Amino acid sequence: MLVLLPPSEGKAASGRGAPLKPESLSLPGLAGARAAMLDELVELCRGDGEKAREVLGLSEGLRGEIAKNAQLRTAGARPAGEIYTGVLYDALGLATLDAAARKRARRSLLVFSGLWGAVRVDDRIPSYRCSMGVKLPGLGALSTHWRAPMASVLPEAAGDGLVLDLRSSAYAAAWRPKGEIAGRTATVRVLHAPTRKVVSHFNKATKGRIVRSLLEAGAAPKGPGELVEALRDLGHTVEVETPGKAGKAWSLDVLVNEIH
Repeated sequence: MLVLLPPSEGKAASGRGAPLKPESLSLPGLAGARAAMLDELVELCRGDGEKAREVLGLSEGLRGEIAKNAQLRTAGARPAGEIYTGVLYDALGLATLDAAARKRARRSLLVFSGLWGAVRVDDRIPSYRCSMGVKLPGLGALSTHWRAPMASVLPEAAGDGLVLDLRSSAYAAAWRPKGEIAGRTATVRVLHAPTRKVVSHFNKATKGRIVRSLLEAGAAPKGPGELVEALRDLGHTVEVETPGKAGKAWSLDVLVNEIH
């Protein structure tokens, strides 16, 4: 099982660990695209601060993120699972998983990133600010920048099992499973059961809980149909909105009664 996650906008501080070693990151086929991204982002943020703020879409209150990006090569690095924070990651609670579940997380979770493309939760990275919706002066739209290298690398990462795609639309644009892989991919919406409406906050929290429950249970569904059974066994209310056809992903709705 490969679980595709969005990053968080907010991130923990880099800390005082050893700096980034790009060659140590997972998915080495993305190395060239990562190097180009890092070069342009650091150069941008070392230059005109106002231009960098506009390009990155940052409010005045987040101007300090520019200085942080300028120091990416020398800043301390920590496991990505510690860098990413926010609602989904709080609910996922990687730090509180038992040893077996943490091992499964290291093997199965892949976090998409505007800067790194995608990383495993144990890849050591510095804190940064660069969303997938950014359009850099040189490289252009980041989802387009990542599309070709992702298409080359991600099929191998997906292997021959289930792909559980929990990314937001901006990050999904960087790689869309196609063909046979799409047929064993499932996307998930979280709906408030009484109203059948999507609400952002509990959507993220519930996705975090879903992943945590699968990791804790040691569930290993081989395809979307088995995923539906596994989630129901774990107490989730799941409806199949669109069963996959040849070359098409499954679309699942998880219903919750309480917003929290």
